[in-house]
Amino acid sequence: MIALLVVLCEVAFWVLLAAGLALRYVARKPRLGAAVLLCEPLLEVVLLVVTAIDLKNGAEPDWKHGLAAVYIGFTVGLGHSTIKWVDARVAHRWFGGPPPVRPPKYGMARAVHEWRTAARWILAAVVALGLLQAAVWYVGSGGETGPLRMWQQKMGWVIGINLIIAGGYTVFPKQAPKGVAEREPADR
Repeated sequence: MIALLVVLCEVAFWVLLAAGLALRYVARKPRLGAAVLLCEPLLEVVLLVVTAIDLKNGAEPDWKHGLAAVYIGFTVGLGHSTIKWVDARVAHRWFGGPPPVRPPKYGMARAVHEWRTAARWILAAVVALGLLQAAVWYVGSGGETGPLRMWQQKMGWVIGINLIIAGGYTVFPKQAPKGVAEREPADR
């Protein structure tokens, strides 16, 4: 049931996103569109409550409970930037908006961009780690917490990989080819 709810939350995320953008651009109701987009966090609250109830009712923690925590963490860390990314492209592609700002390709500007991206992924992983640890404590020492611990290890990998990528762009900044001067995009 939890895995199905995670899938339903993901589908509902995209449906709400499409509805919010349609209200914003097609119906020309930007406030109503924003209100619909603000309903997105309710999906995670429902998933969190249902997962907690499932564990409270004696369900043995397994990979699905861990997946729910990871999904919530990733929505917290990446949801807002995903909505902004899609909004900018929809506005440009179909409604005459300005072209989306492209990330810088070279130098320390690229490193800064990579650190911002890493920060979002790390936030997602840290939130997931916190929820997973809360689930471990909630289940207590009498329950099997191995699947939850497995997800915690994977979130540690997410953090490590993002630190390595961003650090790589900092230590070894990509240089522009000779004769190519990149215009620095406006800071977001």
